[in-house]
Amino acid sequence: MDYESDVRYYKPRTEFSLDINDIQNFVYDMSRYIKCKGCNWVDHTYMPGAKFMTRCPSAEKYQFDSYGAYGKMRIGHAFAEGRLEWNEKAVEIIYACTLCGACDVGCKRNLDLEIGLSLESLRVKAVKDGVGPMPAHKKIAENIAKHHNMYAAPHDKRKDWITADIKPAQKADVLYFVGCAASYTNKEIAQSVAKILKAAKVDFMLMPDEHCCGNTLFSVGMLDEARALAQRNIDKVRKTGAKTLLTACAEGYRMWKVDYPKLLNISTDALGFKVVHLTECVDELIKDGALKMSKAFATRMTYHDACSLSRMSEPWTPYEGKRGWMGCVEPRLERRRGSNGIYAQPRDILKAIPGVNLVEMPRKQENAFCCGAGRGTKEAFPDLANFSARHRLEEVKDIGAETLVTACPHCKNNFAQAVRADSEQIQVMDIAEVICASIES
Repeated sequence: MDYESDVRYYKPRTEFSLDINDIQNFVYDMSRYIKCKGCNWVDHTYMPGAKFMTRCPSAEKYQFDSYGAYGKMRIGHAFAEGRLEWNEKAVEIIYACTLCGACDVGCKRNLDLEIGLSLESLRVKAVKDGVGPMPAHKKIAENIAKHHNMYAAPHDKRKDWITADIKPAQKADVLYFVGCAASYTNKEIAQSVAKILKAAKVDFMLMPDEHCCGNTLFSVGMLDEARALAQRNIDKVRKTGAKTLLTACAEGYRMWKVDYPKLLNISTDALGFKVVHLTECVDELIKDGALKMSKAFATRMTYHDACSLSRMSEPWTPYEGKRGWMGCVEPRLERRRGSNGIYAQPRDILKAIPGVNLVEMPRKQENAFCCGAGRGTKEAFPDLANFSARHRLEEVKDIGAETLVTACPHCKNNFAQAVRADSEQIQVMDIAEVICASIES
């Protein structure tokens, strides 16, 4: 095929953007996916041996190309060009994925294709075409619309995690966004966060009327609903005058920092406040001497990089430009490669705790294997979520870790469920609980 023969791909200076509302923006990316499987195999330069070398939960479980990014890109390309029509299996394949970002960072090691955005755009198309999302996702959307949380719990019970010794301020520079999980199913995390901030003498306030962040709505392609929730939540935070929004949930962190700006076509810097995860906050407090980790925690510990706090947490900047010969774009596009995620801070925190022997799993940081729970997967595909957790736990056992620590309630719950089901002798904790245990006498 010569230079002038196919204007779809080779016409100089073709306009495009990174807007997931239009799948045509990603035809180039999907059509150039060469099935090298860098999305599935961890690059050999990062691996100490032959074990645990894959990074895609869907491909690992289903063992069929259509379930890996290399298959989904072929399917998406066909949909974008009108050569394939939706059917039940196609919908299942598009949603049987944790959207963990492993394929995206793997591909960008070599080709700089926007695989993660292509997968998100495919789900947006599924919703627009009336075939998505999955029934379990629709139930979550109903819960959020009616109860303002994904669990259908009574909205007036959202602050029941607050105990007598926890006293949020009426006004403060830090606003703690608790999230659905820590408000209803993992109150121990919210309580630990409050105690940590109290120990460091950091005043914090809560949203007057906190609603769900909308992570699942966005993740399954329901952009109109997610966008309305994003605008509502951002407006509420701005009205409080908070300078910092703090969260202890990795999914919520990504949603506020990356996906809210993506939904509203603004940069992360334009939010009007800084989005910070608990691990970033505590790491700074420890290094500034404002928080002392004094109580020993004698255990062989490993840390699991939650996808949304690690490779998917880099700030968002909208992009519109033109693509020319060989895919070269102008103006310059700074790719989000996953290498600048929140990696050092949680590890430095755990190393600061007396008695902790921190050991690493072979797959770590941007190459970590997903827990399997996030972005609507646990609700619609519980078998996939369970498989992914068990697969990761094999890695935990292989290095002889006694305690598995993560920084997201969804990770904690999924791992804990798998541990209980298999009667494993592994302690699963959120990093907020670990920190709290080390500062309490």
